[in-house]
Amino acid sequence: MSYVRVCSLNELGEDSPKRVELGGGLAISIVRTAGEVFAINDICSHANVSLSEGEVEDCRIECWLHGSAFDLRTGKPSGLPATRPVPVYPVKIEGDDVLVSVTQES
Repeated sequence: MSYVRVCSLNELGEDSPKRVELGGGLAISIVRTAGEVFAINDICSHANVSLSEGEVEDCRIECWLHGSAFDLRTGKPSGLPATRPVPVYPVKIEGDDVLVSVTQES
């Protein structure tokens, strides 16, 4: 698995999502909450809306437009209108660096 640095740990506020644009048009939301750091695809599966503009609570990120919330660990929606999960990505911390893997192993 290949990891890329997306930000430093001190750039992340508690429960305050940070949008990071990676190559190929991929945008992810980095979230620090409950002592952990998560990476989730930044686009809501219900509408083309940035999840990083939503609120974080109870290890979920809520879409600001229609209110669907997605589990930060699994990407699964907790209720309508979203019915499809969004991708989540492995995160590791090295010193103050937040690293995310967006590649699939063969």
